[in-house]
Amino acid sequence: MDYSYITERRAAAELGRADALYDLGLLYSTGQGVGLDFIEAHKWFNLAAMRGVHRAQVDRADLARDMSAPEIAEAQRQAREWMRQH
Repeated sequence: MDYSYITERRAAAELGRADALYDLGLLYSTGQGVGLDFIEAHKWFNLAAMRGVHRAQVDRADLARDMSAPEIAEAQRQAREWMRQH
């Protein structure tokens, strides 16, 4: 895995770029270059969906089927916190 790609995606996400938010969701949902983390993936998909990325809505819904209600609530809490900070 090219870790510079992950670093670049994180930097772009910090700027609010919807494509980078979505890409981080993909990375965390598959564990490519990062630890597999459905809560983190759901958070990034949620943020991308709020910026109009339709595919993020679909992927977030698919992911949510494999998550518990408390996990989804935590992902949503983290997304709200990220929004407050950015």
